[in-house]
Amino acid sequence: MNSAHLPRHPRTLLLTLDAFGTLFHPRLPVPDQYATTAHEFGLSRTAITPDRLKTAFKDTFKAQTRKYPNYGRADVLRGQYNGPRQWWEEVIRGSFARALAENDGEARLAQTSLQMGGTNENIDLPSGLVDSLLDRFAGSQGYALYDDVAPFFRRMRELKTSGKSPFENIIVGVVSNSDDRIPAVLKSLGVRVGDMRADQDRSSMELPGFEERQDTQTTTDGQHPHDVDLVVTSYEAGAEKPHRLIFDVARRQAQLLASPSMNSETNMLSAHVGDDYAKDYRAARDAGWESYLLPRDPSQKNPNAVKTLDSLTELVTQLESLS
Repeated sequence: MNSAHLPRHPRTLLLTLDAFGTLFHPRLPVPDQYATTAHEFGLSRTAITPDRLKTAFKDTFKAQTRKYPNYGRADVLRGQYNGPRQWWEEVIRGSFARALAENDGEARLAQTSLQMGGTNENIDLPSGLVDSLLDRFAGSQGYALYDDVAPFFRRMRELKTSGKSPFENIIVGVVSNSDDRIPAVLKSLGVRVGDMRADQDRSSMELPGFEERQDTQTTTDGQHPHDVDLVVTSYEAGAEKPHRLIFDVARRQAQLLASPSMNSETNMLSAHVGDDYAKDYRAARDAGWESYLLPRDPSQKNPNAVKTLDSLTELVTQLESLS
């Protein structure tokens, strides 16, 4: 982190991270997990294969995103949709419908139906299969942390409590294009997550979602800080990266957590880390933040003039060097 870009006397550091592809990844490819779960519920290994599901999931996900962007949030606010759970149920059913139709030689019919906005939500799947998949991808069954994440949070806790930080406050957040299962996933992977969410003081608290929301903020003492103080998802914030709004929401919520003595935005340094150049690095930079790219895929190609991290541990080293 280049000290030349720091405010003169920054009292608070807001450091946010992307979630999927930055902090955690699927334990196995998603189509493999879908297929394995389907076989456990009695669906044919011949009809349901990872290869068929890979294509089916990709096509269904794209169609669903076009029809109900940001997990159907706009329709939810109009009372015409039930939010992320319905969204993902339709993706699951649509994926299996495509895969089964291909096996039955009816792929063209299924393709036409889905392109016209159908989701095959009435497909007859074994009881419990959809819920099992929803639960799997809300926790450690479906996901695992990258190797550098636990050491990163451990060193950030030390930096928060050591008294050697150049900041009065360090607020660590997650900014993610996702639904509200992100806190549950992180908690299941051993990450300590606070209760602050996007626009907690606003109407998005009333949006239907997966998480059981808290009415009050929980706090931790200086010896046991949260690893993640706030989580801002696109579904709750109302906009997906690279839109600036989601970063503005994160900054506003961080101000609610910061020291009462911090009464000016100029006293907060905001920085974001993610694996996607357009949605993370460039988007944060365009919002006026410091930004860092953490490319988890070695084959990923990015512009040369990019501040790139090899690991999250490298970021902590840079923070420690500021003291």
